[in-house]
Amino acid sequence: MRTVGRDSLGVMRDLEVDGRAYRIFSLPEAAARLGDLSRLPVSLKVLLENVLRFEDGQTYTAEDAQAIVDWVAKGHSDKEVPFKPARILMQDFTGVPAVVDLAAMRDGIIALDGDPEKVNPLVPVDLVIDHSVMVDVAGSADALERNVEIEFERNGERYAFLRWGQGAFENFRVVPPGAGICHQVNLEYLAQAVWTGKVDGKDYAYPDTLYGTDSHTTMVNGMGVLGWGVGGIEAEAAMLGQPIAMLIPDVIGVRLEGMLPEGATATDLVLTITEMLRAEGVVGKFVEFFGPALDHLPVADRATIANMAPEYGATCGFFPVDALTLEYLHQTGRDEHRIHLTEAYLRAQGMFRDAGTPEPVFSKVLSLDLSTIIPSLAGPKRPQDRVALTDATSAFEEALTTTLGVKPDDARKRAIVAGSDYDIGHGDVVIAAITSCTNTSNPAVLVAAGLVARKARAFGLKPRPWVKTSLAPGSQVVTDYLDKAGLSADLDALGFETVGYGCTTCIGNSGPIAQPIVDAIEGNGLVATSVLSGNRNFEGRISPNVRANYLASPPLVVAYALLGTLRKDITSEPLGISTDGREIFLRDIWPSNREIADLMSASVTRESFVERYGSITRGTRQWQALAVASDARTFAWSDSSTYIQKPPYFEGLTKEPGETHDIENARILALLGDNITTDHISPAGAIKPSSPAGTFLSEHQVSVADYNSYGSRRGNDRVMVRGTFANIRIRNEMLPGVEGGMSKYLPDGTVASIYDVAHRYQQDGTPLVVFGGREYGMGSSRDWAAKGTRLLGIKAVIAESFERIHRSNLVGMGVLPLTFREGVTRKTLGLDGSETITLGGLDAITPRMTVPMTITRASGETEQVELLCRIDTLDEVAYYRHGGILPYVLRGMTETD
Repeated sequence: MRTVGRDSLGVMRDLEVDGRAYRIFSLPEAAARLGDLSRLPVSLKVLLENVLRFEDGQTYTAEDAQAIVDWVAKGHSDKEVPFKPARILMQDFTGVPAVVDLAAMRDGIIALDGDPEKVNPLVPVDLVIDHSVMVDVAGSADALERNVEIEFERNGERYAFLRWGQGAFENFRVVPPGAGICHQVNLEYLAQAVWTGKVDGKDYAYPDTLYGTDSHTTMVNGMGVLGWGVGGIEAEAAMLGQPIAMLIPDVIGVRLEGMLPEGATATDLVLTITEMLRAEGVVGKFVEFFGPALDHLPVADRATIANMAPEYGATCGFFPVDALTLEYLHQTGRDEHRIHLTEAYLRAQGMFRDAGTPEPVFSKVLSLDLSTIIPSLAGPKRPQDRVALTDATSAFEEALTTTLGVKPDDARKRAIVAGSDYDIGHGDVVIAAITSCTNTSNPAVLVAAGLVARKARAFGLKPRPWVKTSLAPGSQVVTDYLDKAGLSADLDALGFETVGYGCTTCIGNSGPIAQPIVDAIEGNGLVATSVLSGNRNFEGRISPNVRANYLASPPLVVAYALLGTLRKDITSEPLGISTDGREIFLRDIWPSNREIADLMSASVTRESFVERYGSITRGTRQWQALAVASDARTFAWSDSSTYIQKPPYFEGLTKEPGETHDIENARILALLGDNITTDHISPAGAIKPSSPAGTFLSEHQVSVADYNSYGSRRGNDRVMVRGTFANIRIRNEMLPGVEGGMSKYLPDGTVASIYDVAHRYQQDGTPLVVFGGREYGMGSSRDWAAKGTRLLGIKAVIAESFERIHRSNLVGMGVLPLTFREGVTRKTLGLDGSETITLGGLDAITPRMTVPMTITRASGETEQVELLCRIDTLDEVAYYRHGGILPYVLRGMTETD
């Protein structure tokens, strides 16, 4: 924090903790001036403190503070307030393009005769390199070592660029590869619950808040830290000192009571909550948990629930700080003074929860009794599609011939795997992965997985030979407690050797499946499945060879590796035969809650956290050996690089923005359906040799073996734009029956990749639009879903509804998001892609205005309908007028030179 506001309300006070004085912006003092706020949700108290601290009479006003206090009267507000987080969290897939943009901004400000040193983070930024490790090698003792070597071979150029950024920019820290998943590192180390900063020689204390360039940033809500995922575009603006305006959200209260029964895990709990809240409809809302269950619900379980806020659609899933949070801070090695400060500050602010805390007022209250939770899976395509474990087989059978598209006559098809003595069929599990931040932060489910492995090993059970098994711990502390509990050997014996410390299978870095198995799958049109302890299972995400994906707890991942298929009921059929010839069932190897708790108590220690995180920035020998450019002012771009390129966003930038104009006679690039995710839009996963991106890399002398993933090449716009809308499962309704990123160039009707069609339209000077259905842009906060859209020449996206982050990112890139009025869709309008579209009134754009759309059909007939402009705030109007948030910020920097 560089500045504080003017404090016109006079709420600044002193707080003494352990003999140290801190200045705080007192909520009780604010209540004396603004009205009772004792029953304001704690998450909104955090927003209120943010307004009080930065109040300056212009961007932050006393009226903003009053609007938050007044929220209690109705549990709703139509007012917007600014928000500026204490810090920024990045992972490398989203962090690399953000650093690329910062480097390009330094060049851009020089072109406008400005000072490049102004392009510098003004708040602390942590970038954790965790998304680039792939499961190339699995099921062997040297998997970790070999995967690390391959990771650095693939990504050395990107990593060297990040090391340059660490030296070039102030307030920018890089956590090297191999430390863990960014959200688990955040939960276990970076987050502090209460943050501190120095202004004019005085210490200030205030809530720890953050933006993260990954949607699962919400995981840290589990320890009372308010933060959520934003696109890299918003994060860059925030780190450059720009507050982001937001509507004061509705807050849905979820009252938790009871205790989890035997056999149920935190994973089962979060899958149930995801189903419940997605059905309720909480998009764009805060969710805050309360109730008597919090008296005993561990922070690790809370973090599991908070992690999946994007899956249930909420902006955040917040748990207030209480005694269990303080215990967690101690156990994970936090400084004792900071723990004392956390309790003293939050109690002074009326933000500390205990059993006697009055229940807040909420927009709506839902209730859940934890004793009703049962073992579950979610799939085959969406996290909210929970199925009871007892119904998993019947649910798969139904999905196989409906949503998965297999003809009933082919439902029992099986195929021999070449060179083996087994065959595989629909529903067989070819990937069983303990992966992702959702569960690897939770010792209970990981110890449970280890105990399942131990019991199965004792019976002589082994995973089926067609199953690729892997374990990717979220931090090195996980390895410590699994080792101490003696469970690592058991997991290793079942093929769950550690493959890396990072986000692997859950983001599509599952690595190759054995080629004979792939040949059997692809050659026979089989629906292979994966079972993973992740948070995302969208089609095409986990592996290009796997069409059905199921989320499950880590112990169930181990169990399904043993069973090897979804076609058998895991709750009633044997997992295998023991060495003494007995049938072994799930109940025979499932640990009790007492077994899990006892082993956790003996193996999870504060000392391990202190030791591991004490050297977290050191990195591996490969990291330390990277060659880094010495010039810390600007980056030396190389035209020959296929990883890092200077983006075109600031080319030809003038000191003043031009006028906005109507979009006239635009062509439709794609007609898309419901639930189009950022995985469908943003380049992700492997790069196919036949794709435009693959062709580009081959033309630049990159061999197919060195293509790497789209995620690793996010710093090169030339690759990424070619992979936008290139998902293998996307369906453009302009081309019925065609799967993959294809479109039609009109008027001659040529069918080609979306990139090639868009490129031809750009050469013609023809603007483009895209149409979508409900919840367009759901999923991860991928800024390339918006950047790629912009670079393809798409001027507007028209949908039935947008997911929050993607809508914001589109505006941040100067792309106009529009929604249909109720009852109107692309289908009711009869659109087939042959039409031209004109959007009017854009020369005088205002928030949420009505935009007339004129449709001109191929016959010459016209029709006009009204759309809602989803530029929601005045700040967003400014971003759109400037052509995006980054040009807006850059121009603002030159005004003070």
